[in-house]
Amino acid sequence: MAKYTDRALLKPRQSFFLFGPRGTGKTTWVRHEFPDAHEISLLDEGLYQRYLADPSQFRQALLALPEGAWVFVDEIQRLPNLLNEVHYFIEEKQLRFILTGSSARRLKRADVNLLAGRALQRRLHPFLPVELGASYRIESALRTGTLPIVWSSVEPEETLRAYVQMYLREEIKAEALVRNLPGFARFLPIAGLFHGQIVNVSNISREAEVSRTTVSGYLEILEDTLLAFRVPAFDPGLRVRERRHPKLYWCDAGLARAVTGHRGEVSDRERGVLFEGIVATLVRAHRDYHDACDDIAWWAPATATQTEVDFVLTRGGRHVALEVKATGRIGPEHCRGLRAIKGLPGLHRRLIVYLGERPMRTEDGIEVLPLPALSQLLAGGRLWDGS
Repeated sequence: MAKYTDRALLKPRQSFFLFGPRGTGKTTWVRHEFPDAHEISLLDEGLYQRYLADPSQFRQALLALPEGAWVFVDEIQRLPNLLNEVHYFIEEKQLRFILTGSSARRLKRADVNLLAGRALQRRLHPFLPVELGASYRIESALRTGTLPIVWSSVEPEETLRAYVQMYLREEIKAEALVRNLPGFARFLPIAGLFHGQIVNVSNISREAEVSRTTVSGYLEILEDTLLAFRVPAFDPGLRVRERRHPKLYWCDAGLARAVTGHRGEVSDRERGVLFEGIVATLVRAHRDYHDACDDIAWWAPATATQTEVDFVLTRGGRHVALEVKATGRIGPEHCRGLRAIKGLPGLHRRLIVYLGERPMRTEDGIEVLPLPALSQLLAGGRLWDGS
């Protein structure tokens, strides 16, 4: 049995939903943190069919449990109507539920009982540098990502290929999320090419040979199945007009490569955007785990096409500007965006994360950090300390 890797996700003390893409280790984490929880897996096809035909069997199973017990329901999105019973047993028997899922799409429907705030919402992300410690290797993270199911595989590239095929078969086809599966299959690799890029629905529509409306729906499916997310443009109220279109990021560098069919060594052309995506996921994960920031956006003035800041993190009225550089050496040309945003009201600090090993500081106060140092800063809650 492989050694368990401690996760940065903190253990809630009340009922909660736990969402995350397939392969992020949700079930493993729950079993480790709640070893005495009564487990009900809706991935068990026989059990799923019984509850589908007769939901009262779910109630009967819960009636047999002692008051205050923990109940782990895996893949709750397969039978969202069971949430009515979950609601009842939280209220009447003080049972505490762990409700995991790899898709929030069915649970977003207006007629689904989301427990009226009686359950927290948590997310589990791919492995982070602080979780893997000395075993974290940036080249491996860039090449095949850090999804636990892939990281622990002896054949990570083959596992990634199988993962993409499983996603099409199990998440999309089995859940009937799209009517035109061939169109979605054409869309996926094109969406992979937009990793770290401004979303251009017209271009994707043309390349995938589907309508703009269909592309918009497909992008929502990627987000609902938690495999991708969009980072909006930042509106700081500066004098210049800012671009308004969001950027698209996949949740894992290896997955972004897999959907586009890229294998083998990471090319120089890929390296920059893959590293940027790793940092995007890192910040997003620490926001979810440690409240590292409230919002994440990107910024670029419309009047300067070669100037931008990859991420602006916000908490209250303060901001941290973060630039990502896939290089081991930082020069003046790498600081252009951070110098352009210097006049932003509430700007707390300016950071560059790079592939070098030593922290540094420029003469005008821009901090330069290796990726592990940034991860420690976010995990330790020190992003908003000092400057």
